[in-house]
Amino acid sequence: MVQIRVEYFAILREHVGCTHEAVSTPAATVGDLYAELDRRHAFPAVGRLKVAVNDEFCDWSTPLRDGDSVVFIPPVAGG
Repeated sequence: MVQIRVEYFAILREHVGCTHEAVSTPAATVGDLYAELDRRHAFPAVGRLKVAVNDEFCDWSTPLRDGDSVVFIPPVAGG
């Protein structure tokens, strides 16, 4: 198990009801973590998400380490 800080933006933040949460997880990768959180929160379909670990954009197969900070960033429309 690793301890991860997860941050949410835009529609995910609105859906979850918070800007961040501490998660203890067995997830090995960022993709595994997102799948776990999706089961927990039933995320709305948001299209193609970007993800960053420790302030660096990364791939969904990026391994997680204890103490990482993960940010899920949905596409944002503006006008």
